[in-house]
Amino acid sequence: MVLVYIDLVEGKLKKSAFEVASYAAETAKLLGTNAYAIVLGNSTDDLTSLGKYGITKVHTVAAATAFDAQVFTKVIADAATQLNATVVIFSNNLNGKAIAPRLSVRLKAGFVSGAVALPDVSNGFVVKKNVFSGKAFANVAIRTGVKIISLNPNSFNIVVVDGSAEVIAFATPVDVSKIEITATNKVTGEVLLTEAEIVVSGGRGLKGPENWGLVTDLAKLLGAATACSRPVADIHWRPHHEHVGQTGIAIAPNLYIAIGISGAIQHLAGVNRSKTIVVINKDPEAPFFKAADYGIVGDAFEVMPKIIDAVRKLKGA
Repeated sequence: MVLVYIDLVEGKLKKSAFEVASYAAETAKLLGTNAYAIVLGNSTDDLTSLGKYGITKVHTVAAATAFDAQVFTKVIADAATQLNATVVIFSNNLNGKAIAPRLSVRLKAGFVSGAVALPDVSNGFVVKKNVFSGKAFANVAIRTGVKIISLNPNSFNIVVVDGSAEVIAFATPVDVSKIEITATNKVTGEVLLTEAEIVVSGGRGLKGPENWGLVTDLAKLLGAATACSRPVADIHWRPHHEHVGQTGIAIAPNLYIAIGISGAIQHLAGVNRSKTIVVINKDPEAPFFKAADYGIVGDAFEVMPKIIDAVRKLKGA
């Protein structure tokens, strides 16, 4: 049996949950078995809907609410053991990165992080993953009885099928968390960067925070999240939670638009899993153009108003 951990964000299912559910279901097909899910916390969404992504049973543990990696790891380990799971799958997001390695130790299971394709089961169990900040791939064989995989977001197409999952309360002791949450600061009124299909990002080429309307105006028209390069965050033009790159947030949207960003290797490491990259820069030698699917060599202050006007006309805005 394949067991997949489904993340809840404020009680709701996000795109990454559907993607990892589809991945688990397809992996189960390869192994000739079923895919079950485990959900910790109280969901405000209908969990039977996970059946549309190939999940046959959803095991819920309502007592677990606030995220605690140690508590969650023990609960998932109990579930994997009781349900005889041979493969456990996570999304390679912040929560998955916190739980999966701990679970690997607890279950003495081989673990591959950052998978980008279904496992090859033709000769063993081999998982393809990103290495060297996405500049290469490695095929890793897992030979342990239980296998753990974390799937890179936006690397596997969501597969919708006809079905409805059975929701079952999973009985297991839940430890008291040793973590005390004293305050929560939320970013409101914005598209969540890690879940965004489109991201519009700016760099020092915009010359100052007063020119950031070129980024936010286009983002609003496209329903996109906004982001920035590290130097922009360091000099406080934009908040640090918008910083994408090797030392910031790693993202994988369908479309990444970079305005006035040179494309240093540290920045590329955080965005090179984007399906389509568009670069706007007046320097034709900017290294970002080598990674771009489309590039515009031109001054952002001349190019961006034309793009914004064109999008407004296209959307009738």
